[in-house]
Amino acid sequence: MNRLTSHVLIPAIMAALFFLIALSPVEVLGCRTRGLLALLVAFASGIAALVTAIKGVQDRMKGDLNALWWLISTLILVIPVIAVIILA
Repeated sequence: MNRLTSHVLIPAIMAALFFLIALSPVEVLGCRTRGLLALLVAFASGIAALVTAIKGVQDRMKGDLNALWWLISTLILVIPVIAVIILA
C-alpha cells in the first residue's frame, strides 16, 4: 500500500461515508438511525484524527519527513467532526 492510498484515500472514505449517511433520505434509514450512524462515523473519525495527529507529532520530533503525510491524514479525518458541529 503506497502513501497516497494509506494517508489520503482511506481517510477520504471515512469522510465520504459520513456524508453518504448524513445526506441520505429519511425514508432510507430513519431519522434517529441516520443521526446515530453519522455520529458514530464522526466519533470514529475524530479518534482516528487524534491518533494520526499524535503519530505526526512524534515523527516531526524525530525529524522524519513522513510527518507531512500524517498531517494530511489528520486534516481529512477532521472533516466529519467539523461537519457534525456545523450540522448540529
